[in-house]
Amino acid sequence: MPKVSERGQLQTQSPIRSLVPFADQAKADGVEILHLNIGQPDILTPTTALNRIKNLEEDIIKYGPSAGIPSLRKKVAEYYNEINISITPEQVYVTTGASEAIQFALFSCFDPGDEIIIPEPFYANYLGYAQISQVNIIPITSEFDKQFALPAPERFSSLINENTKAIFLCNPGNPTGQLYTREELDALVEVVKKNDLYLIVDEVYREFCYDSEFTSVLQFDEISENVIVIDSISKVFSSCGARVGYLITKSEQLRTVIDKYAQLRLCPPALGQIMAEACYTDYRPYINEAKEEYNKRRKVLYNRLSKIEGVKCYYPSAAFYNMAELPIDDATKFCKWMLTDFRHEGKTVMFAPADGFYSNQELGKKQVRIAFILNEEKLEQAMDCLEIALKEYQKIMHQTQPSYSYK
Repeated sequence: MPKVSERGQLQTQSPIRSLVPFADQAKADGVEILHLNIGQPDILTPTTALNRIKNLEEDIIKYGPSAGIPSLRKKVAEYYNEINISITPEQVYVTTGASEAIQFALFSCFDPGDEIIIPEPFYANYLGYAQISQVNIIPITSEFDKQFALPAPERFSSLINENTKAIFLCNPGNPTGQLYTREELDALVEVVKKNDLYLIVDEVYREFCYDSEFTSVLQFDEISENVIVIDSISKVFSSCGARVGYLITKSEQLRTVIDKYAQLRLCPPALGQIMAEACYTDYRPYINEAKEEYNKRRKVLYNRLSKIEGVKCYYPSAAFYNMAELPIDDATKFCKWMLTDFRHEGKTVMFAPADGFYSNQELGKKQVRIAFILNEEKLEQAMDCLEIALKEYQKIMHQTQPSYSYK
């Protein structure tokens, strides 16, 4: 058969899904997998959205406008205006999930060989999108012991050169659950302004901030032409499979380019857009209830992790993720072992090894990302499994590596 592309062979694999075959085999063997590896909420999708699809009266699912259904773009703009962010429907592009919004942003802002600075650890798929776009990611490491606070502006400035085109953030953070403060963003905006860079921010988790107010980069009028925001209904409305996201920018020049890519893929998913529009009907009570539920789960997870011997953790400020450092040699091996060898009362847990969220994978070798997307009872069961599994795994490590010591 013909040879597959070298580009395809070099493409990175998602660390979030790389262990799926082992999980599938465990399920086939009758094991219950407690999934804490992926941001798929168990909170129900809004009934108004589901009913809109169930009661669909359209006879033909037609092509729609390339930029998205006008009524949905209007709803999204109204949502932003209600949270004191002034945008117009014309500044909203509906995309096939946040993934396509990221691709549109990279294709529209960068030429091959351009550089983009991203704090790490970062959402692993950013690396894949950058590879497709032939953009070079320049990582700037944030620190576990500082709960992954935004690095100082001087560190960003030190990495800027003639190839630097943008800074890319995820706020609130995936995989870290951090929230960048207004003061941190103020300082970074000065760097963006001074160097005339794009500032691209994935704000998908903006509604899930538990201790402090969220600040959107769309609120910085002095760099309004430089800003691109990525958004989605996947997490806030528990509608990951609808594949509806948004790219928002006030730059007319940039929108002219984005139009071309939007037209090239014809239009966003019609059914997803119909469902998304219904999500914005009396949405605030739904969001508030979901936020309170995640906050309860956040407390359960932190309380349990902080009591397990050898585990390092922190209290996440936002989103529904936490990074934990485990007393193990290799998180990927441990996560695989959990799926293939460990069972407790017919259950095991699936985590996401954190090395795939770093450019230097050694930095995340002992860390896992935990998504607290299961209810409190299931989270307690998952932590029971983790506590017992760590004790068993350490015995195995001591048998195979007798000189290994834990500190």
